[in-house]
This record gives sequence, C-alpha cells and structure tokens, in this order.
Amino acid sequence: MAETILITDDEPNIIQSLGGILADEGFTVITADCGLKALDIVKETIPDLIILDIWMPDIDGIETLARIRELYPTLPVVMISGHGTIETAVKATKLGAYDFIEKPLSLDKVILAVNNALNYNRLESELDLFREKERQKHQITGHSKAITELREQIELVAPTDAWVLIVGENGTGKELVAHTIHRLSKRNSKPLIEVNCAAIPEDLIESELFGHEKGAFTGATTMKRGKFDQANDGMLFLDEIGDMSLKAQSKVLRILQEQRFERVGGNRTIRVNVRVIAATNKNLDDEIKKGTFREDLYFRLNVIPIRVSPLRDREDDIPELVDEFLDEFSRETKKERKYLSPDALELLKKYPWPGNVREVKNLIERLAIMCPDKVIETKDIPFPYNTQKIEDKNFKDFSSFQTLKEARESLERSFISKKLEQYGGNISKTAEAIGVERSNLHKKMKIYGLS
Repeated sequence: MAETILITDDEPNIIQSLGGILADEGFTVITADCGLKALDIVKETIPDLIILDIWMPDIDGIETLARIRELYPTLPVVMISGHGTIETAVKATKLGAYDFIEKPLSLDKVILAVNNALNYNRLESELDLFREKERQKHQITGHSKAITELREQIELVAPTDAWVLIVGENGTGKELVAHTIHRLSKRNSKPLIEVNCAAIPEDLIESELFGHEKGAFTGATTMKRGKFDQANDGMLFLDEIGDMSLKAQSKVLRILQEQRFERVGGNRTIRVNVRVIAATNKNLDDEIKKGTFREDLYFRLNVIPIRVSPLRDREDDIPELVDEFLDEFSRETKKERKYLSPDALELLKKYPWPGNVREVKNLIERLAIMCPDKVIETKDIPFPYNTQKIEDKNFKDFSSFQTLKEARESLERSFISKKLEQYGGNISKTAEAIGVERSNLHKKMKIYGLS
C-alpha cells in the first residue's frame, strides 16, 4: 500500500510540482492550502508524512507543527520555507520537525528528505515494538500475595541507586526481577550487563570482568572491554554469585568497593559508576559458615535483600503463567492457540513444581506440541504432574511410559505412598522402614505431591 504524504502550502505551483514528483515516486499525495485545513485532514486520515510550509494564511507552519505534535507526537514533518532563518529552523527542530528545506526547492533534496524521514519513522516503530516485546518478555506474571509484595518492593528500590541481592530457588525468576529493576530505574537508558558467575572459568575471571589490553596474554590480539567497563553508568547483574570462586570473590570485592580497576596487561586506572544487582539460589549464610563465600562481600552486596517465592507458595499464579506461555508459544510458532480444561488446570495447581516457573514453561511447551486437540485435558497431562496416571497403570503396562525416568518415578511414588499408608502417615517411621533420611523422604513427598 502506497504511503500517504500531505503537502501543505499556500502556493499552488509548489503543491503542483511537489505533488507531481512525489506521485511519480509512488506516494499517495493529498494537499491543503493552509494550516487549519491541514489539521482537519490530519485528524481524519493520519498521513504517513507531512510537508509543511512556514508562511501561510490563518496560522503559520510553526503553530501548525505544534498542534500536529499534540495530536500525533511521532508523525514525521518536513518543513519548507522561502523566508527561513536560523532561528525559525531551530524552533521547528525543537518542536520535532525532521528536516528544514529552504526554497527554491531542490526536488532531489525533498525526495531524499522524505525517504529518510519515512525510513527513520519505520525504524522508530520497529524499535518501539522491540521495546514492548522486551517489556513483555521481562514482565512479572501473577497477582498472588507474594508477587504483589515483590512488585511493591521493586517499585520502592528501583528508582534508587541501592545495591540489591535477589535470593530464590532455581527457576523462580530472579533474572526477571533484575530486568524489572533496571527498566524502572534512573539508569534504564544505559545497559544492564549480565555476568553468569558460575560459567566463567577462574583463570579468565579478570579478563571477563575487567577486560584486557592487546598483547596482555597469548591470544589477546585486540583490546577488550570488561563487563564492569561496559556497565559504566548502568547496571551490572551478577547472576549465581554464590557459585563464584573465592579467588574471584576477592577481586570483585575490591572493584565493588573502589569502583575502579586496571585492564589485564594495562596500567591505566579506569573509574566506573556501576549499580550492582546480584542473585543466588544458595543460602549465603550457610556458605559463609562453610568458608565458601566471603562475609565482607556478602555485606557489601546485601544492601536491599529481595526474596522471590517458589511457585509452590503461590499456586494462584499458575493459571496466569499457563496462559502467558500458551500465548507466547502460539505467537512464536504461528500455530493455533491451545487451552487447558479447568480440570487440567486444577491438576497443575496441585503439583509442587520443584523446577518453579521454568518447569511450568517447559511442560506447557511440551503439551502445546504433543497434544493434537485444541483443548488440553487431564488425560494429556503426563506423570508426575498427573498422579492419576500411576493408579490407572497399576504397573501392568510399563510400555505406556515414555521414558525410563518416568517409569522409575512412577514406581517410586507408588512405593512411598503405600509405605506411608502402611505406617499411618508417620514420616519418621516410614523413613526408617525404607532406609532413607527423614529429610530425603520429605523432599520426595513434596516432589510427588504426597501429603
């Protein structure tokens, strides 16, 4: 579909010449001979671009531009004038004009300005769409009490420069919390640089965090900026900080305290202004007692502690998560959106979800792919999420299990269930009878949804 350009000028020969050349370029051209008519047209049709003269009867181009900006702030406008001054051009630019062209007009220059303005506007629209997708991607889902309190904490801490330590089990969404803090912070125009502390080899930690100069070591063929350098004036997210080696912890502590460092192989001191967010699935108090985590680093990071609750403590969020992941899968694969029956949803709400939100996402993707029907029923839900399947099988038809893991877990759950029944639900007696620690039995009961 051809893009529409509104030409607004009180000179008929300008409208005729511009309109003809733009029509030849494949644009749909509409015209107005004054600012008020242009505003009426804009309200009715919303063109893709406006060419606007400065000097016109009724209201001038600057006033017309100001009113257009109130209606449609992103609509591209190219100003033209035969009496232009630097002051007028500056004023038009401040009001949001994309370009300012003086008369007599160079038609080539006008076409170039029009194409550049339209391309710029397309890129801006794509960028806005990308930002919206990123916002949705890093949106915290749910309205349970735990999630409501989490959002309130984030809204309080995000606008400050306080450092944050996020704790929670694997798969609860600690990274999501870090991204939300960044988005709501004063530093959101600067990057959030992520570092997976568990994934960096100990011998490369300095190069990764602080960068290196060319020739600093074998293979250093160019200068490399480190993570702290990249995060300057922004945020640094130290994920899985509890898995960082003691050697690395001491190096990180120094830069966190001083906010300055030297690249490997260099002697120039680089100063940075970095806000730090750290996350861990470990109990750092226990790690400190074991001697695997530095107490001084813990106190440096733990300015504002935020705990992300496991999914088993907020089962009311499961329906929203299921809907979100079904929507996401349908959108990404461009396939028909599927739904869970109310009974299937209730079944998932009863499961303890040891893998938390990540486990929900994996299961929903599996169901969306493997279930042929639009509505996913309880019969489609696999073990261990559907414990009824164990009772139905009664271990007479092991071929119906898909994997060895599934068959083994089915047998284990049934065995524990029968033993608990045998000992009247006494966990200590059952654990002693089957030869496991009481804590291990309790963990298995949570996994298999046994009460």
